[in-house]
Amino acid sequence: MSNIRKALIPLLCILFIFGTIGCTAQGTQNTGAAKSSQPDKLRIGVIPSEDSENVESKMEPLKNYLSKKLGLEVEIFVANDYTAVVEAMRSKQIDVAHLGPFSYLLATDKANAEAIVSKVTLETGLPTYKSVILARKDSGIKSISDLKGKTFAFIDPASTSGNLVPRNELLKNGIDPDKDFSTSIYAGGGDASALSVQNKKVDAGATSDTEYKTMMEKNLLPDVDIIHESAPIPTSPVAVRKDLDSGLIRKIKQAYLDMDKESPESLKALGLDKYGETKDSAYDNLREIAKILNVDLTKMK
Repeated sequence: MSNIRKALIPLLCILFIFGTIGCTAQGTQNTGAAKSSQPDKLRIGVIPSEDSENVESKMEPLKNYLSKKLGLEVEIFVANDYTAVVEAMRSKQIDVAHLGPFSYLLATDKANAEAIVSKVTLETGLPTYKSVILARKDSGIKSISDLKGKTFAFIDPASTSGNLVPRNELLKNGIDPDKDFSTSIYAGGGDASALSVQNKKVDAGATSDTEYKTMMEKNLLPDVDIIHESAPIPTSPVAVRKDLDSGLIRKIKQAYLDMDKESPESLKALGLDKYGETKDSAYDNLREIAKILNVDLTKMK
């Protein structure tokens, strides 16, 4: 072998090693990139509580605020229902979603979602509220155990505080809501359920503690007391896709937390007071209720 060839062999080996390291490093970078994504615009999914044009109009201040705060174009995706929002997140058509407590559970199962903030209730200053069971003061009903054979008002089949949580509370305390009431109704709203108790249409009924406090302040329930209250229920969250860039997720979260100071008009347009911090584990109690009651999450809010 010539001296030139002998001299080239070590050099070629060195080049091969560095080339391999370079490829490995590049592969590692590519793998990391696959784990998180930085979109060129932020797409937020919501559902209409009324017609789509009004929803987009209400979301406009939020859209402008987030665009300025994050330095990204923001696009609002208005879906027909929560299931459509979850599907849009699963297929990566949206990055952020405004969800209900139970639809969030569906999003964690199907769309790799994670809650970052949730609505704060003005009455408590917390991102939680409670379900309460009411009865008239003169009814002799003092606890859930007194409800067997009575009449009862729920709110709506899909209501968290007005159906799902109180059903679970009743079961835990020995009352089967499908068998132990002489009659049960869906009143249609939290105020309607409470007024059904006040006006003696039913013996007891469920509503939220926030609805109860509002009605008490207006002296609409002078003859009604709370006989039972649930553990804290997490409010409706804002969730992100977990595969978004972690730095962007932090910025989105902080933008929502700063909204009451930096863009109160955004909150006013949405009918909210402020957002507070939350985490996925805050919804574990609702997961347990969904299992106990065999809830179809695709039909929940």
